Amino acid sequence: MTILILGGTAEARQLAAALGDRLAFAVTVSLAGRTAAPAPQPVPVRIGGFGGPEGLASYLRDQRIDALIDATHPYAAAISANAAEAAAVTGVKLLAMRRPPWAKVEGETWIDVASIADAVRALGETPRRVFVTLGRNELQPFAAAPQHYYVIRSVDPVDPPLDVPHATYLTARGPFAEGDDRALLERHRIEAIVAKNSGGAATYGKIAAARALGLPVVMLKRPVLPDVPSVETVDEVLSWLDHALTFSTARGV
Repeated sequence: MTILILGGTAEARQLAAALGDRLAFAVTVSLAGRTAAPAPQPVPVRIGGFGGPEGLASYLRDQRIDALIDATHPYAAAISANAAEAAAVTGVKLLAMRRPPWAKVEGETWIDVASIADAVRALGETPRRVFVTLGRNELQPFAAAPQHYYVIRSVDPVDPPLDVPHATYLTARGPFAEGDDRALLERHRIEAIVAKNSGGAATYGKIAAARALGLPVVMLKRPVLPDVPSVETVDEVLSWLDHALTFSTARGV
């Protein structure tokens, strides 16, 4: 089976590693190219966009892809929509691997917002020290609130810097431990956090640290994703692929 994994997440790397040594599968990981130095992958990689759903459909046909695995970030709504449309028009089997969102627990203060602009407004007019953990290309709305002091953590450097008088930039790639994030929040005297509900363990440390310190979290709601078959774990993807392979073999495909 030829498999295309739409990646960019830790789960995509784990899936690629699990499939890399299996001779029954020929695997390629596709990365959007937004990260300057992506994490190494254990299988062949293509980088860059496809040109919308039509371009992805053409790629699926040209490369004779049998199965498409959408293992992108929960907030990568555009590529997930493109994957659903391309799979529908080509007949390629599609499975989404979607990590469950974090659930608010007792002692946490979450302010749920629908957009980054709403997150900026939720910070209020009074100056605050804010820890921002969004993508470097999503920061521009914060320029509308220059009264705050921002501590911004991203995988790649923010270039150009945000047009505000007070900002500190940190470059780091998760996972981040709760103890380390708590120390960071205390060191920078953070008063509020802006985050996505990414789910998973790799970046949950800041949420647990915020709870321990009694800090509010302005939480960006997840986008609505296409209604396609989905699972949560690498093992579930492997079982789905094994079933698809067995079915194809039985039919002589």
